[in-house]
Amino acid sequence: MIQAMSLGPVQPAKLIDTKSVQEATPAQLTQSFGQFLQTAIDNVSNQEQNVHKLNDKYIMGQADVSKVLIASEQSQLSLQLTSQVRNKVVEAYQEIMRMQI
Repeated sequence: MIQAMSLGPVQPAKLIDTKSVQEATPAQLTQSFGQFLQTAIDNVSNQEQNVHKLNDKYIMGQADVSKVLIASEQSQLSLQLTSQVRNKVVEAYQEIMRMQI
C-alpha cells in the first residue's frame, strides 16, 4: 500500500558571503604551493622508511609478505607520481622561460 507523504515548507538556500573570502597574493600562493610539495616529498620519504622497516620485520619473521609487497608498491607509485609532478613543473618552467615578452 502506498503511504501518504507529508511535505514541509521549503527552506531557502543560504548564500555564501563572498566578501569574507580573501584573495591570496602571489607570494602566498607560491609559499602554499611550496609547502604542498614539501609535504608530498615528506610523505614519500615516510613511505620509503616504512617499507624499509617492514622489510626488516619480514626478515625477522614478524611481518606478512603481502603487507611488505603492498607497502612497496604504494611507495613505488608515490615516487613515480612525485617524479611526474617534478617533470611537469620543470616543463612548465621551461615553457615560461621560452615565452616572448
